[in-house]
Amino acid sequence: MPGTNTVVSVQGVRIEFGAVKALNGVDLEVGAGEAIGLVGHNGAGKSTIVNVINGVLTPHQGSISYAGEAASGISAARAAGVRCVFQELSLCPNLTVAENTRLMHAGLQGFGWRTKASGLVRKKLDEIFPGNRIEASAQVGDLSIAERQMVEIAINFLTVTERPKLVILDEPTSSLDAGLAEQLLAYVRRFVSEGGSVLFISHILGEILSTADRIVVMKDGKVVASRPADGFSVRSLVETMGSVVKERSKAEGRSNASSAPVVLDLPARRGSTIDFRARKGEIIGLAGLAGHGQTETLLDLFASNCSNWLPTRKAPVAFVAGDRSLNGTFPLWSILRNLTIGHLRALASLGTVDTGREDAVGADWKERIAIKTPDLANPILSLSGGNQQKVLFARALSGDAETVLMDDPMRGVDIGTKQEVYSILRSEAAAGRTFIWYSTEMDEICLCDRVYVFRDGAIVAELMGDEISEDHVLAASFSGEAA
Repeated sequence: MPGTNTVVSVQGVRIEFGAVKALNGVDLEVGAGEAIGLVGHNGAGKSTIVNVINGVLTPHQGSISYAGEAASGISAARAAGVRCVFQELSLCPNLTVAENTRLMHAGLQGFGWRTKASGLVRKKLDEIFPGNRIEASAQVGDLSIAERQMVEIAINFLTVTERPKLVILDEPTSSLDAGLAEQLLAYVRRFVSEGGSVLFISHILGEILSTADRIVVMKDGKVVASRPADGFSVRSLVETMGSVVKERSKAEGRSNASSAPVVLDLPARRGSTIDFRARKGEIIGLAGLAGHGQTETLLDLFASNCSNWLPTRKAPVAFVAGDRSLNGTFPLWSILRNLTIGHLRALASLGTVDTGREDAVGADWKERIAIKTPDLANPILSLSGGNQQKVLFARALSGDAETVLMDDPMRGVDIGTKQEVYSILRSEAAAGRTFIWYSTEMDEICLCDRVYVFRDGAIVAELMGDEISEDHVLAASFSGEAA
């Protein structure tokens, strides 16, 4: 039975979507002043249990209670102090930061509510992310994905009428660079030390181990382990999830393509003296603090190498978007059509798509990249966020584009899939395909053959071989700042 300090208790919950058992008898209890790390591969049931706790889904079997009182539904969860920062950000892009704050907090009403909302959200942003430059009057659609994530986090930790009791963070650092992520984790620790509770979902296992008091591991819709965080290591955590840790050195498999032909280039800009060049068979990393020109460089490379007027049968460049909900998926389409949309001309005969060939491509990549679905005809939104990202990878890699641009594509992807994708990228690079990869995760940057570090829209350093390290990237990122 739930204890007296229990914020939420889930008992024997089952959720089924057709033949898929998303949750299969899950028990989970969150106590006051507790930080719980929730981990598992994509499709393990993490997002489903989150939607049960926040009231979006009603269990087909089992029960849920808040502070010992049986209840269900969004209103009950909200009244019990449950807040949720979604992996797929839920802000309205056509409204300002202050107006989005009002949508989440009905207590902001009456004359002058905008001024009050602006002051509250600005104060909370400064408390969680010191030094940010986000204005409460800014329209959310004009913010970067990192800034949108920061705003959603601040809004959910905000106290208007009552302090939140449980904040669910679903991949909260997926769009944040290392500095912003550390600011958030430090705030989470303070929040928990003051009696708040956090349910923290992240595929960056170091964040879980350093922040959580207890770790709950899910697999195939079940809880397979729940014990104190100090009882896990990264290796044992990965193995409990059902994967094998693949040890590799940072330099393992790096190509030496210094004499290979240049396939893409951009001249130095904004006072930099370093030109951008990518050679055949290289994996090029774009590093530096988030929002300093990496995504803009990818977009410039794409625009300069693709026609805006007439699509060609063979696309020279493919693009993997990091913000899949905004720039990646077609939400009303099937998984298969989302996977093949970039190659319909190549799959067509006499102006008609050859469905047999399309099905074969889909089945091949479903197997190769382990897209977790019983049927590719299902809607793309039936997949977990990480599995949606796998579809975007498959879309880019299943074509014949010689260069693939990747805008922080591993957001919300589990460690097992990451290792599989890394292997595919290295194999494709060895065969002559070029990858240009912006990532906020230093482990991924260290896998690259060559790295360009960005600051204020310009390349400030080029790193190669053993120079590629977190220390060198950070030193270049902050070069020129006043002490």
